[in-house]
Amino acid sequence: MDAANPRADQAARAANSRLVHDFGLLIKAATRLEQRIDTALRQECGIGHTMFEVLIRLCRDTDEQVSQRALADDLTLTSGGVTRLIDRMEEAGLARRVPSRADRRSVLVEPTDQGRAVFLRAVDVHARVVERYFVTPVPHDDYTRLTGSLHEIHRALRDGTD
Repeated sequence: MDAANPRADQAARAANSRLVHDFGLLIKAATRLEQRIDTALRQECGIGHTMFEVLIRLCRDTDEQVSQRALADDLTLTSGGVTRLIDRMEEAGLARRVPSRADRRSVLVEPTDQGRAVFLRAVDVHARVVERYFVTPVPHDDYTRLTGSLHEIHRALRDGTD
């Protein structure tokens, strides 16, 4: 350590703190897992992870049509980002926009039959990658605690006010 520069020493301690390190591990693991999922989905199904996330939301309830605004909120995308994404999904034949019967100003999105078929293939690919890199490396009891803790973190972030 540089005794002549106490701020450098303080910064080094902060950069090597347990909280910074542990959160970094979480982010790196999540990012690498998402990259593995995205690569497998692109190779085997022709869609990326974000399109898969849209299809999850569109296929979750057979009677529900989802607004682009709800998709943007669910995926933490801008309205322009979700518009471009749905444009690409329409071009690929995976989804279609339909007018809302309840509100003429709203446009809803629904999966096509092709979108449902691609989604069903993608679910298998996704499950295989998640099982290999998220479930298998963790002992069963630890996995249960991990997923319980992730639920609590999600709840705190969702319900918390800043």
